[in-house]
Amino acid sequence: MANEEDDPIIQEIDVFLARSLLEKLYLFQYPIRPASMTYDDVTHLSAKIKPKQQKVELEMAIDTLNPNYCRSKGEQIALNVDGTCTDETSTYSSKLMDKQTFCSSQAASNVSRYAAAVYKKGELHLTPLHGILQLRPSFTYLDKADAKHREREAANEGGDSSQDEAEDDVKQITVRFSRPETEQARQRRVQSYEFLQKRQAEEHWVHLHYYGLKDSRSEHERQYLFSQGHGLAENTELIKSPSEYLMMLMPPSVEEENDKPMAPSNVLSMAQLRTLPLADQIKILMKNVKVMPFANLLSLLGSGTDATAVLRCVQQVALLVQGNWVVKSDVLYPKDTSSPHSGVPAEVLCRGRDFVMWKFTQDRWVVRKEVAAVTKLCPEDVKDFLEHMSVARINKGWEFMLPYDEDFVKKHPDIVQRQQMLWMGIQAKLEKVYNLLKEHLTPKKQEAQSAHPLLVSGEQRVNMAKAKVKQNYGQLEKEFQKQKAEMKSNDASARTDVPNIRIKEEPVSVEEPMDTSAHEGLNNGLVNGLHTAQGSMDPVNGHLPGGCIDRVAQELKAFVSSTFKKQFVLTLSELKRLFNLHLASLPPGHTLFSGISDKMLQDMVLDTGCKQILVPFPPQTAASPDELKVYALWEAGDTYDQHRQVLLEIFSKNYRVRRNVIQNQLSQECGEDLNKQEVDRVLKVSFCPLW
Repeated sequence: MANEEDDPIIQEIDVFLARSLLEKLYLFQYPIRPASMTYDDVTHLSAKIKPKQQKVELEMAIDTLNPNYCRSKGEQIALNVDGTCTDETSTYSSKLMDKQTFCSSQAASNVSRYAAAVYKKGELHLTPLHGILQLRPSFTYLDKADAKHREREAANEGGDSSQDEAEDDVKQITVRFSRPETEQARQRRVQSYEFLQKRQAEEHWVHLHYYGLKDSRSEHERQYLFSQGHGLAENTELIKSPSEYLMMLMPPSVEEENDKPMAPSNVLSMAQLRTLPLADQIKILMKNVKVMPFANLLSLLGSGTDATAVLRCVQQVALLVQGNWVVKSDVLYPKDTSSPHSGVPAEVLCRGRDFVMWKFTQDRWVVRKEVAAVTKLCPEDVKDFLEHMSVARINKGWEFMLPYDEDFVKKHPDIVQRQQMLWMGIQAKLEKVYNLLKEHLTPKKQEAQSAHPLLVSGEQRVNMAKAKVKQNYGQLEKEFQKQKAEMKSNDASARTDVPNIRIKEEPVSVEEPMDTSAHEGLNNGLVNGLHTAQGSMDPVNGHLPGGCIDRVAQELKAFVSSTFKKQFVLTLSELKRLFNLHLASLPPGHTLFSGISDKMLQDMVLDTGCKQILVPFPPQTAASPDELKVYALWEAGDTYDQHRQVLLEIFSKNYRVRRNVIQNQLSQECGEDLNKQEVDRVLKVSFCPLW
């Protein structure tokens, strides 16, 4: 209050808003010049403007008679620009720099707070400015002087090399055809500095007529700076409250608003999140986290949330991978979007990411090069897919980031089964799109086929089997004694019933029983070579009744002999497949249904005159152990026995051999000069599709 009393109001001035020159009034800011040479001393020769760019160019005459003007420098500049000759294209026709060009640039991007004021008879008239332009000297004449200098130098050099004109007439021209421009390349080109400069240069100049300060037209235009009507109806903008009037005079700056720190668009507080519907909460969480166990998802949604409702909602935005939920690809890459790295559409990105997710349903490890080779996507996109759900391990590949959630799989088997059916459908689509090969569909490791993805060594597996046998030994012994007592009391016809429990007293060995699960469709109800409905030759406690052992050995030897006479070289895996086919063709109750182990089959192969060929396969091979065991018939009694033995000796040293090496070795060992056709015949007769 004391300050207001010391500074009393002396006069009140009415303020009026003039609209006649609205969006037409510009403020020009000229450069500072010496006081002895003001702008009143010069004459505007011409003016032109580019309205869209708000760019103005003025050409002003310089007073060459002014004592501040240096005549010698003016003559030197004119000589450098135009040279000695003068014509219509000369910049300075008087051979003296008698004019100067000024080019404008915008002084401020936002001029809404600026106005031009005129005070007259106790009234202040305001006209808003449409633009503020700063005029600066243009030195394009120096560029013209440099161009003239280069032309003169080129002319001098051309005169010296006149003897080579005939040779320079013929020049080689390289023709290049431009490729179709992509949308991404077009956007980069449009935003480039070169394109913007070219676009600005394409706008035509609009020539203006300049009126002096004391011209009658200027006096007439200056009258528009005053408000045409003083009625309050025409100045309603000024009838505001003090706060509104202050806001109109000083509006908040757009630049200041942009400087305010803003939270990222993907950040949402938990309080705001829980105000949304449950489906939206789950979608936002999965989109940000990407991979999450079900227990963690429930904890983030808060206590009291219905787990059944969460399960129903999460299946709409995520898929089950190794017991954990991974957000769906179409949630991360919506329709009509594209990759920020390569510009690939969202549909292609979703297929590539689905392939990565499907690979993690088969194995804990994924190789980046394999994914890139199948999906044909750029490395940056593939890396984004893998970083969403896995962690890179040196010299191993990418491992799924979360451990297998066994608790969820046990508690919700119906959900797991439904998700497996979904993955089967996705796999079928991926097979059609990517033409997946067998190695892509088959896991590299047996552990990946099981529900639990942990890696277990062979020694650990044997110890686990021994512990399980000890645990169940008591129960099995009781049931066996019961079965034995029933067999003694029953007559001979009752021996056709198949016991539920069979114990084979074979010595503990690393060899496992023959695996026939891969050929269940060919066994017609066989379980490890045994019919479930009938089986008169059942082994009990490892012994066959009567003289069945000899008959089984004879039948097995006959099968092995006939098989190796047809195919001289076989792997154990192929031999087991052929044996299962043979069992499927036999009638029920045959002696071979007594149960043939891998060891019995291999021993019989060696007894029939075959030998095991230790082929040195590479350590990194993906073949199974049964595929690495190779057996060959050493003597078949035909003319190719010697040739076959030489071939087997060759392949026992190297698993891959060139044809010329085989030809030379056969010629040396057999003493025959074999040509290419004879070598091909020997390979066709003795060779196996193994190599």
